Amino acid sequence: MNLFGFEIKRKDEDNLKSFVQKDEDDGAINISSVGAAGGAYGTYIDMEANSKNEAELVTKYRNMAMHPEVQKAIDDIVNETIIVDDLNSVVEINLDNVELSDKIKKRITEEFNIALELLDFSNEGYDIFQRFYVDGRLRFHAVVDEKDIKSGIQELRYVDPRRLRKVREISSKKDSSTQAITKSVKNEYYIYSEKGFNASLPGTQSDGDIKGIRIAKDSIVEVTSGILNENNTLVLSHLQKAIKPLNQLKMLEDAVVIYRISRAPERRIFYIDVGNLPKIKAEQYLREMMVKHKNRLVYDATTGEVRDDRKHMTMLEDFWLPRREGGKGTEITTLPGGQTLGEMDDVLYFQKSLYRSLNVPVSRMEADTGFSLGRSSEISRDEVKFSKFIGRLRTRFSILFDEILEKQLVLKNVMTIEEWLTIKNTIRYNFQEDNHFSELKDAEILRDRLQSLDTIQNYVGEYYSKEWVRKNILKMSEEDVEKIKEQIETEAVEEPDEDAVDDNTPTPNVPPAKPKDAPQ
Repeated sequence: MNLFGFEIKRKDEDNLKSFVQKDEDDGAINISSVGAAGGAYGTYIDMEANSKNEAELVTKYRNMAMHPEVQKAIDDIVNETIIVDDLNSVVEINLDNVELSDKIKKRITEEFNIALELLDFSNEGYDIFQRFYVDGRLRFHAVVDEKDIKSGIQELRYVDPRRLRKVREISSKKDSSTQAITKSVKNEYYIYSEKGFNASLPGTQSDGDIKGIRIAKDSIVEVTSGILNENNTLVLSHLQKAIKPLNQLKMLEDAVVIYRISRAPERRIFYIDVGNLPKIKAEQYLREMMVKHKNRLVYDATTGEVRDDRKHMTMLEDFWLPRREGGKGTEITTLPGGQTLGEMDDVLYFQKSLYRSLNVPVSRMEADTGFSLGRSSEISRDEVKFSKFIGRLRTRFSILFDEILEKQLVLKNVMTIEEWLTIKNTIRYNFQEDNHFSELKDAEILRDRLQSLDTIQNYVGEYYSKEWVRKNILKMSEEDVEKIKEQIETEAVEEPDEDAVDDNTPTPNVPPAKPKDAPQ
């Protein structure tokens, strides 16, 4: 029984047989057939340590995001990916490559706009994408009206990934002819636990047996980072590769602070002559000298008072050393402070290493680096790689829109699930651009092509054909050539020459002008 969910009927895929299990990047737990142990409203399942490991990973990623350096890098990535503009939408759907009627395309566009409203993407876009980037997974519960399912999704509620796990039941069957064991998916669903799967959360169960509610697969909208661990059992975040550089940076920063505090002050060394006193009396005499000469004033920040505290000796105080008879007498020398306290090369190295692990250009870490809107050739290679990384993140994040659109269109009977699968890969999403690199690059490429066209113009028709120029100089595809030809012909018909005179237009009878010398 599916509780708090709905199921979209799909085509039976049992006829597709393979000895290799289908590769999935959702990190679901693959188990054998499981029976219900909590009645019709619950499921009991032993998830071993997988669920706890995933929940602990998400908690670790969120703790990492609180570090100032990591937070700064995340802000750069989120700000480049999600651009909020008062005039344009954050993201728009592109149906140019979809072979459907204009009526259906208009309906798909309307449903996409409804999906953005359900997500409140214009206001919550930053937070939604940041959750996806930090956690490595993003899940929403698609709430529908059970009495009127055809009205589509009514609300999208965010679900903490530490409280939800996907389960996939795998059935194995041995082929009688080849003796090969084929595996197929028998059932897929989610397990929701209010207490969560993380032992660090309040009220979480301490053992490995998880009790929860079975949720239908289609009622959950999910998108993951697509990054898996070496065993393909856990979904990792883009912050995974930054764990080691961050820990190294924090340890080095702590070491620098400790060294500077301990080595910054210049301290004194007191060599006290104890003569030939016995050891016990020598130590007593040394303590008396310490108490006599030491003056430790402590400022109490809570009360604003200055008090004398001589109970404890810290590493920043003076040194008192006994000296036996026969050597030098009482002597006071100084221990110089650290001489290399201003060097920060090690810390800067690990900061750059942290930024590189997050694919953020190191130049963005430097405060004195300005932003230039020059030629694209002046843009560093790191910025080019960063722009491509943002494009990959957008493409992966767009799976969220595909999941919502699929459920909306099927529930509202706009199209069937089979029809959706045929057009799914042809749908594109255009995000608002704020980084001028792409615009500058396209403008410069077009300018270079036009310059090449102007240079070769005198040779067209004699050594080169127009078709060759379109394909090799202007880099046009056959579709672009046909489309531009149609547009030129259409514009020529719609915009006739204003100086041309229509032969069918009657000429008004205007009497000829009389010469100035003609008699009146």
